[in-house]
Amino acid sequence: MLLTATAISAEAAQAAAAAAPRMDPLHHFQVIKYVEIAPLGLDISVSNSVLWMWISVAAVFAFFRYAMREPALVPGRLQSIAEAGYLFIRGIVDENIGHGGKPYFPMIFSLFFFVLFCNWTGLIPASFTATSQLIVTATLALGIFFLSIFLGFYKHGVKFLGFFVPSGLPVLLLPLMVPIEIISFLARPVSLSVRLFANMTAGHTVLGVLFFFSATLPWVGSWLPFGFSVVFTAVEIFIGFIQAYIFTILTCVYINDSLHLHH
Repeated sequence: MLLTATAISAEAAQAAAAAAPRMDPLHHFQVIKYVEIAPLGLDISVSNSVLWMWISVAAVFAFFRYAMREPALVPGRLQSIAEAGYLFIRGIVDENIGHGGKPYFPMIFSLFFFVLFCNWTGLIPASFTATSQLIVTATLALGIFFLSIFLGFYKHGVKFLGFFVPSGLPVLLLPLMVPIEIISFLARPVSLSVRLFANMTAGHTVLGVLFFFSATLPWVGSWLPFGFSVVFTAVEIFIGFIQAYIFTILTCVYINDSLHLHH
């Protein structure tokens, strides 16, 4: 009888443990395929990451379309925000690319708001942060990296290789410094992608832990993590903006280096 009661208690404990919510702050970053598409072995499936990138693009388009639907000489609130966003990115392009930067403004404008909305939509409950995936940030970074190489050779030809030779460098130091400059140049897409990926992953992981404790602790004890989660959500909104800003700034710097061979 005692053994039977013990067995029943053990089974009840296992059932309760299985029913309890799991402490898995990284569950938010799991990629789930909704529609599997793999023609010729190429995986182009529709996943939650792809879906939320589409949602981010749609949100950017809808915001600017709605904000500028009836542009007025005295702008309203949404029009003022849209115009401020335009002027903000225009200032970044003018300051960091300068002469010759106008043709790249649409791309940089789109890049900034795409990264920004991907960062912010990830804060919506039950959403997915596309920029927390290294493959997404690496694809963006590599695209910018190869664009800068193309622009450098397109405008300067073989002279672009002079970018790896610092001005005023003694000839004896060339064998040492040129490989260092090449490695530094090749590290650009790594630093650009990992910075955005790491910040989004770390911040959302902390939020996941705080919300978990808010949901599982007793009523009195849940107020502290809930308060921290509210404050940290505001911090994450700011960090999402800063990361989009840094990504855009560095993109402009890389384009500027390729166009003007600044070193």
